[in-house]
Amino acid sequence: MNNDRNGIKGDRYEDKFFVDSTKPVWNYSLFADDDIRNFQQGTHYRLYQHFGSHPLKVLDTDGYYFAVWAPNATYISVTGNFNDWDVNAHPLVVRQDNSGIWEGFIPGLKKGEVYKYHIHGFKGRKLDKGDPFAWFWEKRPHTASITWDLDFWWNDEKWMEIRKQRNSLQAPWSVYEVHLASWLRPDRNDEESYSTYDEIKERLVPYVKELGFTHVEFMPVMEHPFDGSWGYQGTGYFAPTSRFGDPQGFMSLVDVLHAEGIGVILDWVPSHFPYDAHGLFMFDGTHTYEYADMRKGFHPDWNSYIFNYKRGEVKSFLISSARYWLDKYHADGIRVDAVSSMLKLNYSRTTGQWEPNEYGGDGNLEAIAFIKDLNETIFRDFPDVQTIAEEATDWPGVSRPTFKDGLGFGMKWMMGWMHDTLDYFKMDPLFRKYHQDKFTFSMMYYYDENFMLPFSHDEVVHGKSPMLYKMPGDEWQKFANLRLMYSYMFTHPGGKLLFMGDEFGQTSEWNYKSDLDWHLLQFDPHRKLKDCIGDLNRLLRNEPALYENQFSIYGFEWIDLGHRESSVMVYRRKGKNPEDDILVVLNMTPVVHRDWKITVRDKSAWKEIFNSDLEKYWGTGDVYNPDISTQLLEEENGVYEITVHLPALAAIVLK
Repeated sequence: MNNDRNGIKGDRYEDKFFVDSTKPVWNYSLFADDDIRNFQQGTHYRLYQHFGSHPLKVLDTDGYYFAVWAPNATYISVTGNFNDWDVNAHPLVVRQDNSGIWEGFIPGLKKGEVYKYHIHGFKGRKLDKGDPFAWFWEKRPHTASITWDLDFWWNDEKWMEIRKQRNSLQAPWSVYEVHLASWLRPDRNDEESYSTYDEIKERLVPYVKELGFTHVEFMPVMEHPFDGSWGYQGTGYFAPTSRFGDPQGFMSLVDVLHAEGIGVILDWVPSHFPYDAHGLFMFDGTHTYEYADMRKGFHPDWNSYIFNYKRGEVKSFLISSARYWLDKYHADGIRVDAVSSMLKLNYSRTTGQWEPNEYGGDGNLEAIAFIKDLNETIFRDFPDVQTIAEEATDWPGVSRPTFKDGLGFGMKWMMGWMHDTLDYFKMDPLFRKYHQDKFTFSMMYYYDENFMLPFSHDEVVHGKSPMLYKMPGDEWQKFANLRLMYSYMFTHPGGKLLFMGDEFGQTSEWNYKSDLDWHLLQFDPHRKLKDCIGDLNRLLRNEPALYENQFSIYGFEWIDLGHRESSVMVYRRKGKNPEDDILVVLNMTPVVHRDWKITVRDKSAWKEIFNSDLEKYWGTGDVYNPDISTQLLEEENGVYEITVHLPALAAIVLK
């Protein structure tokens, strides 16, 4: 058992201020001079040890210490049920160092009390705000923060010891993307019905384990007021949502995933935040966290506000948030949302709606510097995790080190591959021969970045149709095409990401108000598609050629692109040991090809190790290769010709 308790015990500084026990709020501080200096300079990345509400013992008296940053406030008090929301009962004290930090210790305050900060802000505005650093919030529609602790006994020592290998870029990456509320509801017709973290743990963990995914990625679990934002409009940057339980409940979910050898990636949104009255917007009556210039500070796409990356205190806040989830919740990585919108000043803006930077360009220099510092800090403090960028432009070096003038992410979503692949597979197979170049284009730019191949939630909403119904043909052909596309995805270089429901052929678009179409698993096509995904995951894990060189030019080779008319393509995946090499053959049309010839080098014997047309996957099961004949063509150069049978709309993998 791990005794790494997640409180702040041992991290405190000695009380710096005089403690007057006759007042309702005692003068007390967790800040040293270095903390203030680093906070203001944007280099304090453990602010969660200082700001927010913390259980402490002062003068042998238990209570909670509070600290909040509101530089333009003239008065702040802590209000809650414990003082009948009396704005005069527990005023905080402003530090006399121009830091804008208000703080104090309330003796006798217990865990589980709801509270807000009552703020007299700029020009006398009176505001009631939740705590930006709260560890726990009320379940919406309520908006108060809750005094809490982070005590938890972790049992994931074995995972933490090996996760450097599991999270390596030379390890298999197969990510199951999950929206916790709608994966499974107690009542699928009631959007107010939520499973608890414990119920999710009991059902999700064995399901992911059975399917063989290496990681799960949770769409934002950080507290958010509006379900329809899917979590991407957040107010609680240090709190898992209370929809499913308390912080320890989420810790337990992560702990059990780790016990089963499954990594946890968290979606994290430093690009924008909503204008809810209890949130960060106009926090002290002024633009505290957001840019004051709305050409930079307002996001037209999402009707939200953009963090002021130039302000040191905001930069410290954001990087502390990212670090917090890795530190206190043992997350194995973060996927940073909407990076493109952060990088470009003209993102979704027309001429006149944005102002160039000091060099006349369209890059947001402060955001670029913030992103680099974010990645440098994470990989310095947690070298065994990953950061992943959702970035959809041709911005160079997103997943290259900062010392090589990159942004420093570990991986980047390959949005171009996703669009090209879906466009290709949506076509009638008879026309695919005219678009082979589009299909193969990904390898022309693949080595520019460390790419992850995403079929995410964005591809199955807003009228885009579920993955199954993107496929052409009758029912059999739709499933065959989908198995073929997934086979291509799992054998293409790079990490893989699949959204929940895609693994069994969801027949409706994703609906955050309901849950997945689990009833479909009673039908063979859907259940057997799920089995195919499980076997593809096991193929990925078991074949080093599919991951050891997944970001190296030595890991992939086109073998045959010369049969456009038949739409048959062949490529080789290569591991560090040539004995591990595999051959992937894709037949993109509903035509069976028997005695198909393929020219290969160095290997005189091959066997079929995967076939997406097997009956166990709801394929025909009548075209396969129990024996593969090989003929030597050039002994000197080790050139052979192999003969295989190619099932219709299917992939076969040879080793």
